[in-house]
Amino acid sequence: MTSIVNVHDAKTHFSKLLDRAHAGEEIILAKAGKPYARLVPLERPKVERRPGRLKLANRIPDSFFFDPLPEEELRAWE
Repeated sequence: MTSIVNVHDAKTHFSKLLDRAHAGEEIILAKAGKPYARLVPLERPKVERRPGRLKLANRIPDSFFFDPLPEEELRAWE
């Protein structure tokens, strides 16, 4: 459903217009009776995000980062 709202009324009732747009209504803003802009809801994300769904099966042990480097690696840094 689309409704046309004058800019002056839109400024007065902006919060209510945002609620209507969020509910799915398309609102045309008119200036001097001529369509000027469109207020529409944002598209919803297609996939619902779920935290932690990509957890690694084989985690790197914490001690891995604190193990001493091999001799070849130490020589390469010198």
